[in-house]
Amino acid sequence: MIAKLIGLLDSVCDGYIILNVSGVGYRVFCSTRTIGSLPTLNQTVMLYIETQVREDSIRLFGFTTPTEQQLFNTLNVVQGVGAKVALAILSSLSVQEVQMAVMTGDSKSFTRVSGIGPKLATRIVTELKGKLGSLGTNEEMQAINTSFAKQAGNQAMSDALSALVNLGYARAEAGMIVARILQEQPDVGTSELIRLSLKEIGKMQG
Repeated sequence: MIAKLIGLLDSVCDGYIILNVSGVGYRVFCSTRTIGSLPTLNQTVMLYIETQVREDSIRLFGFTTPTEQQLFNTLNVVQGVGAKVALAILSSLSVQEVQMAVMTGDSKSFTRVSGIGPKLATRIVTELKGKLGSLGTNEEMQAINTSFAKQAGNQAMSDALSALVNLGYARAEAGMIVARILQEQPDVGTSELIRLSLKEIGKMQG
């Protein structure tokens, strides 16, 4: 079983790359986020590999972090989410955005992904609830998860999230920002929380 590949980036295609490892070209399917993070051609690339064996094929899937690989495998457990849809999710949403969307019950974030309708989006949120808290070692994700758990009953958080969503911001993105602010300032009031959140969103969009 292949766990990791280190080689030269030979070519980039639609949905996959060719990785030259000691003269052997491996076709590795990746999310667009992963492909976009890779160096230029003929540069060294290291990818964590997930191998899927079928009756008529063997496919390799590549990830830049173990966390992304774990999320890919977790998504594949959900009925109706195969490798193609899982990669589409990882192409559209970051690991942190997926976790926050599941934690906040934000199924709409998943309907933005090609190939996912309302029913499948709801199933993803329902089946993954409580299963993403210990993904990988990403410190930011763990901090957000801890903060969200502590603030789950915080009325200011609930009101601020509702206000931001009503203003047109995605619930997953708003949830991460609000949770981060509450982690730093746990006693902040609703109005100030909304103001600080809008300021952070402005910085991100600027």
